[in-house]
Amino acid sequence: MGTILNREDVTELIGNLHKDNKTVVTTNGCFDILHVGHVKYLQKTKSFADVLIVLLNSDKSVKSIKGPSRPINNENDRAEILCALSCVDYVVMFDEDSPRNLLDEMKPDVYTKGADYTMETLPEADIMKKNGTRVEFISFVEGKSTTNIINKINN
Repeated sequence: MGTILNREDVTELIGNLHKDNKTVVTTNGCFDILHVGHVKYLQKTKSFADVLIVLLNSDKSVKSIKGPSRPINNENDRAEILCALSCVDYVVMFDEDSPRNLLDEMKPDVYTKGADYTMETLPEADIMKKNGTRVEFISFVEGKSTTNIINKINN
């Protein structure tokens, strides 16, 4: 079972993990209504390193990105659900629209993003290059998205 961390504790944790020769992978997202696409994405992400730290958009961040009707599930519920997945070791919340600053502080070994991005379109690409973080792009599960689930409920 994963652990929810304060933002202040994550850099110290990564330092300790690196001292123990552990590799760290991270990804970020809203993970509003968890579905099979999320689970497969997180399982694949974990396969790139020893420890998976999920950077979770806070409620404030989700509203800013997705609009006033989101998130459906609050940040504490979303964090707890993510921690229940065996592939997730830690969850850290952030309030900004992008985890750029947090990623720059963390300096993970690997960072994953959906395959709808490329290095040219990845907002965090400069941070990844500067810190020597390897980036892996993961394909989505066809037709599985939170938006699709919400649309199905509304119809």
